[in-house]
Amino acid sequence: MKIRIATWNINSVRRRIESVERFVNEYKPDILCLQETKVHDDAFPFKAIKAMGFEHVEINGMKAYHGVATFSKIPLTKVEKIEFCNKGDARHIAISFDTPTSGEVTVHNFYVPAGGDVADIDTNEKFKHKVDFLGEMTELFTKIDNDSSAIMVGDLNIAPHENDVWSHKQLLKVVSHTPYEVELLKKLQDSLNWQDMVREYVPTSEKLYSWWSYRSKDWTQSNKGRRLDHIWVSQPLADKHKGMEIALAPRSWEAPSDHAPILADFVF
Repeated sequence: MKIRIATWNINSVRRRIESVERFVNEYKPDILCLQETKVHDDAFPFKAIKAMGFEHVEINGMKAYHGVATFSKIPLTKVEKIEFCNKGDARHIAISFDTPTSGEVTVHNFYVPAGGDVADIDTNEKFKHKVDFLGEMTELFTKIDNDSSAIMVGDLNIAPHENDVWSHKQLLKVVSHTPYEVELLKKLQDSLNWQDMVREYVPTSEKLYSWWSYRSKDWTQSNKGRRLDHIWVSQPLADKHKGMEIALAPRSWEAPSDHAPILADFVF
């Protein structure tokens, strides 16, 4: 059973629905997980997504902000939405499906809060929200059986390694790469002994990014990126992934998202 899973912070699914269609046609994911969909469930473009071949369209949205969605061509066994921090800001959805060799596999799609500009929980409520959110995620996965077959994807808004940012030294005090956030992400990773699948294909000795600011007119020339988007797998699936790609081309399409999609191929 071969499955291609893609994750992409789309930064408004309605505004970029043509880019989603182009991506699906060119990269052919079986499961597509979007973050920052920015649309209430009632206004979600179901018809357009189903026309792309996704029979199963699962969403968790809100008007104008945040939101996640997962589309699947594979029959689902379960769908779950967890609201973290009692804020109702639509940052998680999970789907499950059956496989021949790994039993039921669950794909968690997350959009972690960005955290604002100041890395201080006492003066910055947005950063406190991010810290609390990561704490609740860690608590959730600590309670899950280590034998569970799980995949976590999404915009986690943290670039953990020195070579996950364009300048480790200059970004040490910048939210998304502070030592405190990196430590919190490590605790989350340890909660289910997650494998950072993307770095299995590109070692930490090499620079690797998935996000480039809109402020740079030519993002390819400046290449001041960060790896904010991730695909993690639980240990039972550590030998099931067979390939990975950060798809750079969509970052240069017309009216692009500031994130590039990440694809992972699995054989179950």
